[in-house]
Amino acid sequence: MKENIMNKKFWIKKVIGFTAMAAAFGSLLSYVVMRLWNGILTEVVHVSPISFLQAIGILVLSKILFGGFHSRGGCGPRQHWKNMMKEKLAHMSPEEREKMKEEWRNKCRTWRRPNNEPQKGEQ
Repeated sequence: MKENIMNKKFWIKKVIGFTAMAAAFGSLLSYVVMRLWNGILTEVVHVSPISFLQAIGILVLSKILFGGFHSRGGCGPRQHWKNMMKEKLAHMSPEEREKMKEEWRNKCRTWRRPNNEPQKGEQ
């Protein structure tokens, strides 16, 4: 019983600490956005200075517009593709697997310069 109470206290402290750290980080980030906006954009683009709360709003808006709210739990398209390829490789013979790997190596070589090929300007 005593261990259960100690365990709850530990988790409560951990949650409070995490929340405080997240709030501090968010405040610092908002302050930096506000200072950069007021220091650079007011001179360069001739916009109005913003307040701290407006800086928080800009951060939230940029997260919505550019970051989205996708989960990072491995359920996205990249993870789906990885799982599909693992399953495909699992059902192949070693020869088929090696042939497929070689095909992918050949496809990827078009993006890279081979090591023995000189760069432009070298002779």
